[in-house]
Amino acid sequence: MFRTSFGLITVAHIFMCLIPVGFPSFLNNKSDEKTIFQSEFWQNYYGERYLHFPESKRLEAKEDARNMFYFGYDNYMKYAFPQDELNPIACCGRGPDLMNPLNLNINDVLGNFSLTLIDSLDTIAIMGNSSEFKHAVEVVLNQVSFDLDSTVQVFETNIRVLGSLLSAHLIISDPLQPFGDMRPHDYNGELLSLAHDLAVRLLPAFENTKSGIPYPRVNLRHGLPNSTITHTATAGAGSLLLEFGTLSRLIGDPTFENVARRAMHELWMRKNSDTGLLGVAIDVVTGEWMGKQSGVGAGLDSYLEYLLKAYILFGEKRDLDVFDEALQSIKEHLRRGRKHCNSGSGDPPIYVNVDLSNGMMINTWVDSLQAFLPGLLVLNGDIEEAICCHALYYAIWKRYEALPERYNWRLKAPDVRFYPLRPEFIESTYLLYRATKNPFYLNVGREILDSLERHAKTECGYASLHNVLDKTQEDRMESFFLSETCKYLYLLFDFENPLHKSSGMLSVFTTEGHLLPVNLKKPWESDFDFCYAGTTGNKTTSKSKRQCEFIPLERRFSLPLRRDYLRQVHEMVGGVT
Repeated sequence: MFRTSFGLITVAHIFMCLIPVGFPSFLNNKSDEKTIFQSEFWQNYYGERYLHFPESKRLEAKEDARNMFYFGYDNYMKYAFPQDELNPIACCGRGPDLMNPLNLNINDVLGNFSLTLIDSLDTIAIMGNSSEFKHAVEVVLNQVSFDLDSTVQVFETNIRVLGSLLSAHLIISDPLQPFGDMRPHDYNGELLSLAHDLAVRLLPAFENTKSGIPYPRVNLRHGLPNSTITHTATAGAGSLLLEFGTLSRLIGDPTFENVARRAMHELWMRKNSDTGLLGVAIDVVTGEWMGKQSGVGAGLDSYLEYLLKAYILFGEKRDLDVFDEALQSIKEHLRRGRKHCNSGSGDPPIYVNVDLSNGMMINTWVDSLQAFLPGLLVLNGDIEEAICCHALYYAIWKRYEALPERYNWRLKAPDVRFYPLRPEFIESTYLLYRATKNPFYLNVGREILDSLERHAKTECGYASLHNVLDKTQEDRMESFFLSETCKYLYLLFDFENPLHKSSGMLSVFTTEGHLLPVNLKKPWESDFDFCYAGTTGNKTTSKSKRQCEFIPLERRFSLPLRRDYLRQVHEMVGGVT
C-alpha cells in the first residue's frame, strides 16, 4: 500500500478587480503540429531522455540528495544555530526582525526557537542517521523553550514546529523502529510535552473570535496581541487539524482537535452559495471574505490538502465528504482546457484563479504553491489529471530551472520572479513516481537536483533565487528546504526506504513534510471507520464511495503524456521549440 505526503503553505495577495480575459489558444499554428510531432527532434527529446533511468544513476542521485541535505544542515548547525535560519551567503544565522515588527515575511516564521533544527528532525530519521537524530533531539530538549516574547504566525508555527515535534516523538515511540534505533537514552516523552506546551501557547488565537476561525498571530508568552490583524489566509486558518488532532489523540485531550475542526467547518460553511468556492482570505471577526479571488494555490492550497489528509489520518467521513464537494466545485469552475488529460484536442488543462461568486477568470497567472495539486490528485487516485497538472509545472521548471512565485501563462513570463526553494513541485514529482513507477519522474528529479546545485548552492548552504531569469540569489535558506525539498528528493530515489515497503507503517506527510502515522485512536471515543485511498490497487471500503482509477501497466514504460501533448505544454509557457 502506498503511503504519502504533501506540502504547502502561505498567504495570498487579493485581486480586488475583475479582469475580463479569455482563455487563449496556445497553439496557433495547427497545420504544423503533425510535422513537428514526427520530427526526429521531438522523438528524441521526449523519448530516449525520459524512458529509462539506470540503477547506477539512481544511486548517484540518492547520494546527491543526501549530500544536499547535509550540506545545508551541517552549515546551519555550524554557522547559524541556535538562531532560526541560515543565511547561506553571509554564513551566519537569522532570527526575528526585532527592529521592524511589521516585517511579517520574517517575523511570521522565526520565533527564536531554533526553527531549522526542529524542522529537520524527521528528515534525519528518514535518512536513517540514528546518531545525529538522537543528538539533535537532545539539543532540542536541552536548549529550546517556547516561553518567549515572540509574536509568530499560528499556521507557520503549527506546521513547522508543532508538526515536527510530534513526528519526531512518534518516530522515537514506534515499537518497530523502521528507520533504525532512533530512541534516545532515557527518553520519556519530552518532545510530546514540548509540543503540548507550544500548542497551549497557540490556543489564544481561538479566543474572542465568534466565528471560530483563529486569529493569524499570537505572542507565545502573552497571547493575542492587542492590535492584531484580523484577516487570515483560508489555508492558514484551516490547516491545523493534522497536528492539533494528532496531539489531542496522543494526550487524550480533545480540545486541540475540536478547535481545529471547528475552524475548518466554519470556513466551509462560508463557501459561496452559487459556486461552492471559498475565498483565499477571510476576516476572523466578521467572517467575510477579503476580496473576490478563489483558486487552488496560495491562500487555499493546504486547506484542500488537509481535508483529504484528515480523512486518511483520522477516518472521519465528513472530512472526505467536504473534500469531494470542494474538489467538484474546483473542477467545475476553475479548470480550463480539454476535457481529458491525455486524449482529445484543445488547450492543455489548467486551473485558473476566478471570482468566487461566479467562476469568471480574474487574472492569468498561476503560483508555485499550486504545484502541490498533482500530489493531492495522486492521493485522491486521480492519476491522469495529476499527470497533466504536473506537466505544466515541469514545463515552467524546464524553462527557468526553477519555479517563479507567479507565472503569467498569457504573457508566457513570470509576474513574480522569486523562488525560495519551495518543495511543492518536487513533492508532486515524488508522489507521481511512487504511483506510476515511470522513470520519466526520476529524470525530472535529476534535473531538479542539478538545477539546485547549479543555481542555489553557495559557500555555506543553498540560497533562495531572487530572480529566476538571471539566477541572482537572496541570502535566505528557509527551513522547509531541509524538511521538505531535500526530503522528497531523497525519497524519490531511495527505493529501499522503509516508507516504501509494503509491510511498513501507513503514514501521511503533513503540509510541511512531517510524518504522522495513520489511525491514531480517539482515547475519549469508540472506534471509528477508516478507509485509505491509495495508489495501485486502490482498495477502499464500500463506505468511502471513492472510485480510485486503476493505473495501467503502460504508465511505467511510456511517457506519462503523449509527445504532442508534452510539446504543447512546453510551448504554452514559451519553452523549447
